[in-house]
Amino acid sequence: MDDLTIRSGRCLCGAVRFETRGEPRFVSNCHCETCRRASSAPSVTWAGFPDGQVRFSGETMIAYASSPGVTRSFCGRCGSPLAFKGDRWPGEIHLTVCAFDDAASMPPQSDHFENEKLPWSALLGAAHAGA
Repeated sequence: MDDLTIRSGRCLCGAVRFETRGEPRFVSNCHCETCRRASSAPSVTWAGFPDGQVRFSGETMIAYASSPGVTRSFCGRCGSPLAFKGDRWPGEIHLTVCAFDDAASMPPQSDHFENEKLPWSALLGAAHAGA
């Protein structure tokens, strides 16, 4: 795949859709408590893209300032978490990998906030160690 790669995704109900162009800057599992609470999952896998490489369509997402300098966006109809923007990463938007139509094409390369992970949750390296 190259910079012309186009991927699409959507929320659970399909009211919010998105399209990305090019490869993500990173794909990573986040174990922070805020991501866990926002998704009701042990971790969230994010793909980071430059703002200009992402286009949304359909209904407008609802934005929530989850902590200082951080905005999380989700579908107002079905509640699917879709996007993350943080002052720490200007000009970048992070999208939930599992919202992509072909999520299998973007395996995570790393883990972040490992110190906040649930004790029963495996890290990427640990999951592959026994394979």
